[in-house]
Amino acid sequence: MVVVLGNQDSVLNQFIYEMRDASIQSDSLRFRVNMERASMVFAYEISKKLKYKTIEVTTVLGTAEVSVPIDTLVIASILRAGLSMHNGMLQVFDHAENAFISAYRKYEHDGGFHIDVEYVSSPDLTQKVLILCDPMLATGSSMVLCYKELLNHGKPIHTHLVSIISSAEGIEYLKQQIPPENYTLWTGAVDDELTAQAYIVPGLGDAGDLAFGKKVN
Repeated sequence: MVVVLGNQDSVLNQFIYEMRDASIQSDSLRFRVNMERASMVFAYEISKKLKYKTIEVTTVLGTAEVSVPIDTLVIASILRAGLSMHNGMLQVFDHAENAFISAYRKYEHDGGFHIDVEYVSSPDLTQKVLILCDPMLATGSSMVLCYKELLNHGKPIHTHLVSIISSAEGIEYLKQQIPPENYTLWTGAVDDELTAQAYIVPGLGDAGDLAFGKKVN
C-alpha cells in the first residue's frame, strides 16, 4: 500500500511547502524542525494502523477505560538525513525501540554511483512493527538495501516505510523488490522526474545537506 498524505488537505502540506521553498529551506534549523513536525504527522497516521487494547486508568477522582497501542515498535532511520525524522517519530512513539543504519552514495570515476551500507545498530525485530525513515525516496535503492539489511535482525510483523518526498520510479522499485504484504509506504508527495544524478525533481534538494550542512563526497 502507498499512502500519499499530501493528497489530503492538512498542515503537513505547509511543512512540505517550507521544506521545498528555496528561500525558506536555507534556514537549517527550520528545515530540521519541519522534518520533525512532518514525521509527527506520519507517526500519528501510522498509529491508526496499530493493535490496541483497553486498559483501566485511575485518576484522582475515579477510573476510566482507555484504548492504548500494544505493538512493540522499532523506529529505524537511515543516517544522516533521517535523524530529524527519527526525532519526530520519537516525540509520538516515545516507548519505541531504536535502530540506525548508514547508507550513502559512493561515486564512481565515471560519474555513476552505488549505495554502500556500512553500519547497522538494531534490536531484535521479530514480531515487532518496524518504521524505517528516509526523507527522500529517489531510486529506492537505499530504502530497499537498508530494509533487507535490517531483516538480518529478525522478521517484523509489518514495516512502515516513511519518506517525505518520493519519486514515481522509486515507488515502482519498492514494488519490484519487496513483497507488497510486507510494507506500507507513507509519503507526503510523489514527484515524477529524476535527474541523471538520481535527484528528485522538483524535490527539495539534498535533505542531509539542508539539515546538517554540506559534506565532502
